[in-house]
Amino acid sequence: MANVLRALGLMSGTSADGVDAAIIETDGETVRSFGPCRTVPYPASLRQAVLAAMAAGEAPHGLEAAVTQANAHAARALIADAGPVDLIGMHGQTIVHQPERRRTVQIGDGAALAVALGVSVVNQFRAADVAAGGQGAPLVPLFHQALAAALGPVAVLNVGGVANVTFTGDPLLAFDTGPGNALMDDWVGRHTGAAFDDGGRLAAQGRVDPERLAVMLAHPYFECPPPKSLDRHAFSLEPVEGLAAADGAATLLAFTVAAIARAAAWASPRRWLIAGGGRHNAALMAALGAALGRVDAVEAVGWDGDALEAQAFAFLAVRSMRGLPLSLPGTTGVPVPMPGGMLHLASSRYL
Repeated sequence: MANVLRALGLMSGTSADGVDAAIIETDGETVRSFGPCRTVPYPASLRQAVLAAMAAGEAPHGLEAAVTQANAHAARALIADAGPVDLIGMHGQTIVHQPERRRTVQIGDGAALAVALGVSVVNQFRAADVAAGGQGAPLVPLFHQALAAALGPVAVLNVGGVANVTFTGDPLLAFDTGPGNALMDDWVGRHTGAAFDDGGRLAAQGRVDPERLAVMLAHPYFECPPPKSLDRHAFSLEPVEGLAAADGAATLLAFTVAAIARAAAWASPRRWLIAGGGRHNAALMAALGAALGRVDAVEAVGWDGDALEAQAFAFLAVRSMRGLPLSLPGTTGVPVPMPGGMLHLASSRYL
């Protein structure tokens, strides 16, 4: 039996709102227990710098160091409360994801983090998969499968900046469905200055523009079979330009839901479990329920939807240490089950 490690996962998603940190005990195949978790928001200036880098497709000098320090701060805060860990998995901040060009960039210096914290760190989880011809995303499906083993086939839908789904049946199938919160967040930020549409209240006041929705759903991405993945900026706000703020929000919400509903054609799960920030949007959850049937936040089965992705990278760090696959042909389209990740050993020196 493999050793169970106490691993800490660090995740910064495409919403670029901060660092999620979570501890689990795992052997990389099963999860022994969930530990504490927390979210540490990016300072406003760092979030704006990350969003600008995403839009430009490259990170300016100094941004990786700032992201690494944000991850170190989140990890230190959790370790101070919860005690030491054996291993850290740091996803880093995705700046660009173009698997069709065999290019994916996640910034975050694993070696510097290992030195700063005195704990071995695994990062660069996506690189080997993309280099081998895979999509490099999503990487959470094996974790979803481990958690859902006792539930039977379900769909686990993560609605972050981009939305992705895992169908946990046999064979395992996963892919990005389309936009999650990113377009809605960008629209609301432009029109109200808020970071997001709290509870979907703005969208609930608007009317969907069916013609503009049809234009967005005509994107060629939706004709591609899975596995497939997206960059945060694969879709733009251009189709909804000129709409009133509420109508644009309603149309973008309908776009996210329609894209997810199209994903349902690839499986017939009895139940959809929703993770990510989108599950806090009451208007979005109601629309998903109308489109998909039985829809519950992952808390209904005892999971923590705010911590799930950070927990996944703790799980994947242990898998990486053991040389186990992080991705499969059915999750990223990689030709064969693919190990990955880069290990940075701990040092006794501290920054």
